[in-house]
Amino acid sequence: MTATELKVNVEKALEEIRPFLQSDGGDISLISIEEETVTVRLEGACVGCSVNQMTLKSGVEMTIKKYAPQIQNVINIEG
Repeated sequence: MTATELKVNVEKALEEIRPFLQSDGGDISLISIEEETVTVRLEGACVGCSVNQMTLKSGVEMTIKKYAPQIQNVINIEG
């Protein structure tokens, strides 16, 4: 998979999960893709939410891996 295809697939994954985050007043942005790691920024109500790490691992990471199996880690940057 080329870098462009990978980015398209990660964006598709984020589009799939975005409505669930937005329904709770949050959102997510793609910051970067470096090798096997995707960096995102949780936004809105997701910032400071007590379950955002669970959302990140069980929701976002699982969905991204469905579209881009070579991704091993998804990390959130604050701010």
